[in-house]
Amino acid sequence: MLAVNVLLWGVLPYVMMVILVGGLIWRYRYDQFGWTTRSSQLYESRILRIASPVFHFGILAVVAGHFFGLVIPESWTQAFGMSEGLYHFNALLVGGIAGVCTLGGIALLIYRRRTTGPVFMATTKNDKMMYVVLVAALLAGLWTTLASAAFGGADQNYRETVSPWFRSLFIFQPDIASMAAAPWDYHLHTLVGMLLFAIWPFTRLVHAFTAPIHYLFRPYIVYRSRDKTAPASTRSASSRAWVPVGTLDRESRRRR
Repeated sequence: MLAVNVLLWGVLPYVMMVILVGGLIWRYRYDQFGWTTRSSQLYESRILRIASPVFHFGILAVVAGHFFGLVIPESWTQAFGMSEGLYHFNALLVGGIAGVCTLGGIALLIYRRRTTGPVFMATTKNDKMMYVVLVAALLAGLWTTLASAAFGGADQNYRETVSPWFRSLFIFQPDIASMAAAPWDYHLHTLVGMLLFAIWPFTRLVHAFTAPIHYLFRPYIVYRSRDKTAPASTRSASSRAWVPVGTLDRESRRRR
């Protein structure tokens, strides 16, 4: 059993990381045009308008919850005055809502993909495999959240087992004993999660690594209709350039 634990919690995580990073590099170098969600909004938008925001906002909350629970040590939250009971209550409340929303969103997306002819025809084998693994990861995560609230106990405190193991991976000293002491449902959730990250670069989920963050910093876009009544001689060639709204050029300030 010790050899199995070393394989699962000491070797497999690094294999997953190599596949994830190597897959992203390969995909970027040889399949940049396929680095997309392959949007199907043109085929159906009514369900997508509801399902997509519910799923994406839910998954963002799930990721934030995992970061807070796995990366931030228990001693830090206690130092800020947050008791363990209060932490687990918030984790149950926020994690439960986020998990249900994410699961509901993905259920609607799968229903839409299965019942909309053109969307279903564009579904690849990779998409089907991705949906199965993603739903399995969500169900396993939601189960661990509910189980920790229903059964409680020291063995359900993942911050003393899973979290130290997770942090130890990044200093290349995996705490195999801590992860081995975690309950079976956390083992299942972790294994399915590693499988999801291993196939991530080869599915449409890869678009998450190219989120359009630059949209937050780009200049605003102003649409103007061209004045067709003005003579062509009075039209300045520079008027076609982008000019920030609310500012005056030098000539206008000089006239004032």
